[in-house]
Amino acid sequence: MAEEGKSCCTPSSGRGPVPEEGFNFAPAPDAGSREGMVLIPAGPFQMGAEGPETWVADGEGPVREVTLDAFAIDRTTVTNDQFAAFVEATGYVTEAEKYGWSFVFHNQIPKSHRKNTPLVSVQGTSWWARAEKADWRKPGGPGTNLRKLGDHPVVHVSWNDAKAYASWKGKRLPTEAEWEKAARGGLESQLYPWGDELMPGGKYRCNIWQGRFPHEDLAEDGYAGTAPAKSFRANDFGLYHMVGNVWEWTADWFSPSWHLQGPRENPAGPESGSGRVIRGGSYLCHDSYCNRYRNSARTQNTPDSSTGHTGFRCAISVAE
Repeated sequence: MAEEGKSCCTPSSGRGPVPEEGFNFAPAPDAGSREGMVLIPAGPFQMGAEGPETWVADGEGPVREVTLDAFAIDRTTVTNDQFAAFVEATGYVTEAEKYGWSFVFHNQIPKSHRKNTPLVSVQGTSWWARAEKADWRKPGGPGTNLRKLGDHPVVHVSWNDAKAYASWKGKRLPTEAEWEKAARGGLESQLYPWGDELMPGGKYRCNIWQGRFPHEDLAEDGYAGTAPAKSFRANDFGLYHMVGNVWEWTADWFSPSWHLQGPRENPAGPESGSGRVIRGGSYLCHDSYCNRYRNSARTQNTPDSSTGHTGFRCAISVAE
């Protein structure tokens, strides 16, 4: 098992804790609607993993039975079009916009701007740029826009931004346990949402890195960077891109050990922490560096951080 390994490519802003804020805007006209969501029935599932692929230091194991109440979860990550509707209705300003910068992977920056955008070494990684004026509307920084990206997942959104959108929709972020149960699609103890084989029948089932990381993405799966939110086959619950494409924020504070003594019914993570759990991996994941595009894989980022490979989807509690 991987007791130690390279830190995953999730740079933190280093700005420190941000106080949680209330939201003053009026709710969306369809707030609380379950349209575009999937009902996940109440009951137990096997959470975690202990195989050779796991990162022990991340707290992926042990495998344990967790029981959840019923909930609904978005079929896809929130898209640029959906987030744009939120911003237009509320005037919301993301944290990347407030701070004036966000983290952009080096190959996402237009060549004409790269010489003026120095790379920043973050947590042992040297391929991130602190790109001035990069935000959800300009995912690669200046010189980029959302043309033809309306159905792609919104990125450069912090945990706080994701929570604000979810509140507007009358929803919330999923707990980490809810996210994993949803990702597994009813399959027990499988590596991926579709089974144990990464490429069944030689076909790609998720958007990750192919080629020599971090220098050359061959885009053999069809995409370099984000893919539309419904690009690959859904899992057996009808959920798209639960692994690959973009990391997804969850509600929980991160701890590698809290779950060892934590509750087995509707766990919601520790009461405090420095980072929020993110799940699913992204288009930057490659097995030579980070194989966290698996159902049980987990890592964290500070709630004020934003990057070009992190988005989110929403959940809502359901009384059966």
